[in-house]
Amino acid sequence: MAIAALSTIVEWYDFTLYLYLVTVLSRVFFAESDLSVLTTLAGFAVAYLMRPIGAVVFGHIGDRYGRRRTMLASMSIMTAAMLATAMLPTEAQIGAAAGAALLLIRCVMGFSVGGEYTGVVAYLLEGARAERRGLITSIAAAASEIGALLAAGVSALTVTLLSDADLIAWGWRIPFLIGAALAGTVLIARASMQESPDFERQQGAGSVPRSPLIHALRHHRKGIARGFAISALGSITYYVGITYVPVYLASVGKLSEAQALWLATLAAFTVILVTPLVGALGDRIGRKPVLVGLAIAGAFLPMALFTLLAGASHGGALAGAMVLAVVAGGVSAVGAVTTAEQFPGEGRLSGLAFGATTATAIFGGFAPYAAQLLLQHTGWPAVPGLMIALVAVGVLPVLLTMPETAPRLMKRQSP
Repeated sequence: MAIAALSTIVEWYDFTLYLYLVTVLSRVFFAESDLSVLTTLAGFAVAYLMRPIGAVVFGHIGDRYGRRRTMLASMSIMTAAMLATAMLPTEAQIGAAAGAALLLIRCVMGFSVGGEYTGVVAYLLEGARAERRGLITSIAAAASEIGALLAAGVSALTVTLLSDADLIAWGWRIPFLIGAALAGTVLIARASMQESPDFERQQGAGSVPRSPLIHALRHHRKGIARGFAISALGSITYYVGITYVPVYLASVGKLSEAQALWLATLAAFTVILVTPLVGALGDRIGRKPVLVGLAIAGAFLPMALFTLLAGASHGGALAGAMVLAVVAGGVSAVGAVTTAEQFPGEGRLSGLAFGATTATAIFGGFAPYAAQLLLQHTGWPAVPGLMIALVAVGVLPVLLTMPETAPRLMKRQSP
């Protein structure tokens, strides 16, 4: 379980690394223009379109042949993709083909990541004691933030310590080489993992579904819809409220690239501290009240916080980023276990693929691109916050009407 939880470091290291280095990669792989940053962000969005496809493929493997097998396969592809990124020729060397190659590798990465996080969440949920599911599953979210923190820290160090010429010539490769080494280490460690006890139960009972995708669509449509809503809130608060912030700050001209990345590092550290606390709170008082409270915060706070980020001093920008990080980290912590609890063990990964991963592709992958596009067209600093608020308001009715899934409270409610 420890290996499974910590391995999410790799997934989020890579995806947040790409987002933190958007302004650098736009100069390396695309001819400098007003559209270079948007083109690079479009690569992030297109890669996310592959996540639902990967989640369906790996979800079928995990539901049919075991969680361990799907996690080994996804990590193998992630290792190869990160190493390939570090080895890519640049736009100065081969022209437009460099940008096309970068986008292609991002699609491969998105495909592999599609099955990674859902597999880990299911593995942790199925191995945890019922009364500690929220805390244990939140470790995956906390570990992913360690990956985000590592990505922000490595990016900030690389940008700070190297001259701009060295950064563009070769320095941008260093963070991706570190990621490839990290992924390879996790892949070796995963070889010693045991199979999920719930999947072993299914094998013993003969209840492993022959067609997990059909099984999920036939029996768990409500769970898929709820998982979509919860993941939509978690994705937009995270990807707009945390990982887009460095690009936002650089775009509004208040902070340099290095300063924005250091602020993102502190935000990621905040999420690491908050995540297990919120996960434990969900075990104690229930998933539903925690998610409802966070959705209300998402509806009212982000517009004011993004306005603060755009116009405040460094201290004010830091305060705004910290509050956004608390909201996003809280949703990630309790949202992971809640989406997984919408399904029984049979067909769980496939159900998550249709619901949670699809929402992540739409509200995670495309959100930074949409936020930057709207910011450039409107010039309104609060527009990213408005995006978060609209999703929070739309999701709130689903959260208010969904049943509680925390095992402790379900036992109390049973006759």
